[in-house]
Amino acid sequence: MSDLRRLQGDFLDALMRGSPSFHEQIVDAGQLNPAQRFGIYSNAYRARLIEALSDAYPGLHTLLGDDGFHILGTAYLDAWPSHHFSIRWFGDRLSTYLAESVDYADMPFLAEMAAFEWALRGAFDAEDAPTVRREDLLRFDPGDWAGLGFRLNPSVRRLNLEWNAPRLWNAIERDAEPIKPEKYPYPTGWVLWRRDLQTFFRSLEVDEAWALDAAMENRDFGTICAGLTEWVDELNAPQRAAGLINGWIEEAMISEICSLD
Repeated sequence: MSDLRRLQGDFLDALMRGSPSFHEQIVDAGQLNPAQRFGIYSNAYRARLIEALSDAYPGLHTLLGDDGFHILGTAYLDAWPSHHFSIRWFGDRLSTYLAESVDYADMPFLAEMAAFEWALRGAFDAEDAPTVRREDLLRFDPGDWAGLGFRLNPSVRRLNLEWNAPRLWNAIERDAEPIKPEKYPYPTGWVLWRRDLQTFFRSLEVDEAWALDAAMENRDFGTICAGLTEWVDELNAPQRAAGLINGWIEEAMISEICSLD
């Protein structure tokens, strides 16, 4: 191992795990000793990462307050140090951390708020893709429909939530009167996506949530129709499936229609 690579590794170890051995490699000059000089850099690094978390999770920050969010950010950074070259991806496990941490076991809605905000972030900066229009459906013969698949826009995100995290977020975003966390009687499906430069989200009926998941799993139209018979009769399943697909097209959720045969 080269001296430079070893030096970089020691620096990273000190930054991530607080190893004091690296201090021996810092020049002792001026009024600050090596530990103090390194501490300035280390504290600034941690502060920048926690600031990035706040940018990614403004709703969560509001719910916890400044002090509470700083405590969370510090604990998360200790548990899941940044390992990606881009700061964009720091915080990708925050929802999981909140769900599994005993310190937040009495506030399960926080994990769902984190999941919702991360999905919003992913929808907003997802890659661009073409958008299917309703007239594009005309190039397919009726007999071909059973084998058609629907590629969803890369921005589409799916969540099943037990708490009213989207309503909490919306109230915070609009600077409206705060509302209380509430648990739904049963898990509710949500879809998030971007159209042009604006991010949208809405709740889903149970059958639409299933159909959207099926489309994301590359199930064809015939399979989607068959699955929808759990909620509608066999005669009306194709009409329901077609209506859902038309809705997704209107909302710019579909990027491609192709044969899966």
